[in-house]
Amino acid sequence: MPATPDTTTAAQTFLAFDVGLKRTGVASGNRITRSATPQGTIVAEGDARLEHAAARIREWQPDALVVGVPFHPDGAPHANTAMARKFARRLRGRHPLPVFEVDERYSTTEALSRGAKDADAEAACIILEQFLRSLP
Repeated sequence: MPATPDTTTAAQTFLAFDVGLKRTGVASGNRITRSATPQGTIVAEGDARLEHAAARIREWQPDALVVGVPFHPDGAPHANTAMARKFARRLRGRHPLPVFEVDERYSTTEALSRGAKDADAEAACIILEQFLRSLP
């Protein structure tokens, strides 16, 4: 079950992931400014992707994690939906941090329209900023 924002949470800093088939964008952000900064892209799959994510988590020491979960325009899930949810479950199993799932439809398209040099990391920023805007 995905975590939902808790208004009493002490979480102030977040690390977000935009999970793709071969690349996973990463962004960091905080509750105070409600902004995010791209932190590059992980180019790995499966367990290697999780190890790279763990290294980023150790480096940034966030209070919580955010994972973008893609859907079709009509809200229906697809293969990448399952992949992103599996990644979120595996993060929950490996790290004692809240993991929030965010609908990330069109985040990569938006990143590309902004002229992002690293569309995956920029998409992670968009996902994280969307999440941060949803917090009280």
